[in-house]
Amino acid sequence: MFENELINKGLDFALWAWEIAWSWLSSPAAWSQFALLVGAYFAAALLTKKLTPTIENILSPKEDATSIFATARRFLVKFLPLLLPGFAFALLAIGEAVTEAIFDSGAVVAFGKRIFLLIGARILVRDIVTDTFLQTMGRFVLLPIMVLYALGLLEPTQNFLTESTLSLGNISFSAMSIVRGVIAGSILFWLGRWSNDQSSTLISGQESLRPATRELATKAVEISIFGICFLLLMNIMGINLSALAVIGGAIGVGLGFGLQKIASNFISGVILLLEGQATVGDYVELDGGEAGRIVKMAARAAILETFDGRWIVVPNEDFITTRVVNYSDSGSANRFEVDFSVSYETDINKVPAIIEAAVATHKAVLDAPYPPDCELRGFGDSGVDFAVEFWVNGFDDGPNKFTSDIRFLVWNALKDAKIGIPYPHRTIEIKGGLPK
Repeated sequence: MFENELINKGLDFALWAWEIAWSWLSSPAAWSQFALLVGAYFAAALLTKKLTPTIENILSPKEDATSIFATARRFLVKFLPLLLPGFAFALLAIGEAVTEAIFDSGAVVAFGKRIFLLIGARILVRDIVTDTFLQTMGRFVLLPIMVLYALGLLEPTQNFLTESTLSLGNISFSAMSIVRGVIAGSILFWLGRWSNDQSSTLISGQESLRPATRELATKAVEISIFGICFLLLMNIMGINLSALAVIGGAIGVGLGFGLQKIASNFISGVILLLEGQATVGDYVELDGGEAGRIVKMAARAAILETFDGRWIVVPNEDFITTRVVNYSDSGSANRFEVDFSVSYETDINKVPAIIEAAVATHKAVLDAPYPPDCELRGFGDSGVDFAVEFWVNGFDDGPNKFTSDIRFLVWNALKDAKIGIPYPHRTIEIKGGLPK
């Protein structure tokens, strides 16, 4: 039955199109309007050829200009290919008023206006739009709509989709509401993603804010943007927002029972971002043994990257309920030490000055909060034990091998000062003599 209805509608449309075409071919008024279409096209082509270089020179900024006005002018230059259909449409609008006054008919000119709108839409999708999503939407949504509009079939198509319904149990949807929801939803969430990217870039550039504050602001803006997009989509599809109260109650019950951990991790993530005790870039170690640099803080968990390139996903709750050692604390200095020994024949009073001077030559070693400090730690079995303490910005692993560099400096300084580094000696006594 549905197929027969489509066939009948197709035959009715073909008959209607033939009647219109025959009335145009047999009418002097229609021929004059066809001549007006051709004249408008050539006049628009001539205007485009003459005015395009002038408009381009006016709009094009200097190559090194980076102001917001220069960016806007470069954006407008991209739309110069629309001059031809734009001029033709404007000329036909004037011609339509003239033909209606003379012949009391302007159907052919109106059809020509719609054709030039279709040409403009095609140029927009093909030559101007560069975003992949927008090109896809233009190719599969905008151009089909413009074709239906040019042929005068847009309103009948809308009526047909509105009358066609789909049922899912007790719920019925019109095909038009589904199409409208898909199109509007795609555009709204693309706008949401674009707005979120722009706002994230803007917030990330605010160096005066703490990293945790910037991260929290980014998340808040993201939630707000997509929340607004969702509410707008519900309104466009005609869904009563008061019905969401029931859904909200169900979600609340779910959070109370089955989603406790998710809610706990989400709230813990907000607390972390507010307090800033651990943020992106810090090297942390948890009670459970997880250690690494925080590379991302999401709503549910933080991602730690170890020095061997592995990622560890740690729930945000662990940063709140367990002890966390933060070695970085947003760039504060850390203290390390290197142990070494010298022989008992050495004048140990000279060792601290020699070692402290050598360690201070390292470019990463800091003078504040304290300069390098060499301390006598004890008298060992084979030599005198020393340790040199030093402060650096960063953590001693991965790309920063501070203790390794300091050991080289200590070794070379002792060798240059002719100070011996002891190694163990053992005396073995064999009672009763060697066996025969």
